[in-house]
Amino acid sequence: MKSILINLTILASFLIAFTGCSKDDEMKNTKVTAVKTLYEPSDGKSVVLQSSASATLYFEWEPAKAEDSGMVLYEVAFDKEGGDFSNPIYRMASDNNGGYNHATISHKQLNKIAGMAGIQSSETGKLIWTVFSSKGINDVKAAESRTIEITRLAGFADVPVDVFVTGEGSEGGTDLSKASVMKAVTSGEFEVYTKLTAGKTYYFADAKVGTPRRFYTENGLLKEGTNACTVAKTGVYRIKLDFNVGSSVYTEVTDMQLFFCPTNTFLFSLDYQGKGAWKAFSKPITFKQEGWGRDERYKFKMTTLNDAGETVEEWWGTPNTDSRPTASSPASYYYLFPVDNSRWNGKFKFAGEMDGALVDVSVLLQAENPYTHEVVKIGNQ
Repeated sequence: MKSILINLTILASFLIAFTGCSKDDEMKNTKVTAVKTLYEPSDGKSVVLQSSASATLYFEWEPAKAEDSGMVLYEVAFDKEGGDFSNPIYRMASDNNGGYNHATISHKQLNKIAGMAGIQSSETGKLIWTVFSSKGINDVKAAESRTIEITRLAGFADVPVDVFVTGEGSEGGTDLSKASVMKAVTSGEFEVYTKLTAGKTYYFADAKVGTPRRFYTENGLLKEGTNACTVAKTGVYRIKLDFNVGSSVYTEVTDMQLFFCPTNTFLFSLDYQGKGAWKAFSKPITFKQEGWGRDERYKFKMTTLNDAGETVEEWWGTPNTDSRPTASSPASYYYLFPVDNSRWNGKFKFAGEMDGALVDVSVLLQAENPYTHEVVKIGNQ
């Protein structure tokens, strides 16, 4: 019995020693050096933020070294002026999920960070930034930090949950309960497809009842207040509002067409019906005979006008696999997504019964549901 206890004691001692070595080795392998030098942006750099989605600021620093000679991970940290980064207001991984010694940060993201630091919309203030290096744990702060001066975008600290279009020039008129709802496409960003009447006023509201907050657009900016908007031309517009940066973009939609891939032609246009819906009535559909069978592929082209009055094509289709729908196909089969302008990519297929039929075709770009379309057989040719 005594020998068994002695053997167990020896074994336990070995296990403790082995575990201790493993932990020591593991901790050793997580050690990295601090970043010594920050390269970009220069200390005290002044940046006036832009609302463009492509506007970015480049950050770069001298690489740190890992004790095991492996990869080092980096995070850029921001703090209020006078802070010490013990509790930074924001941290984010560098490019390549933290693997690169540089980071490309969008102006929109910098705008949010500046807001977290207490810098108000449209105002100028200072942030400090530095870099933490690590192997995933036990991060080390860089040897230096730098100051950056930010002029914020004209965004909103209190972003509405819902946004509507109302007023005499809108589709719902002055009856607030009939206001057109805008789709929340991402946090703080909304869009709507709607008709506006030239010379008549409209505005944006955060509710359809009571006395809601009001917003208006002016020269590409989005502002809060009781002012109203007008357009110079009656038409169907896509309106995009970004409350994060206080911007607005109007795009006139001049045509919606069904493109038939087999013949490389547009079969017909769909007319705007209101509330984000376009429809073509009683249109003939005939598949094209190929050596391998009947070809029925199609998608949609939306024609718009940009700010310079130039025609722009926007294509709608599907990223899904090539298959004909059936009566049991899910509603998601018909969902619309932006696709390229190639003849064969992003196409749908008509259901088999549509060959030789008269159909109603609808495109529905509405806030309440995913963007989608419908094809309904109403008879035979």
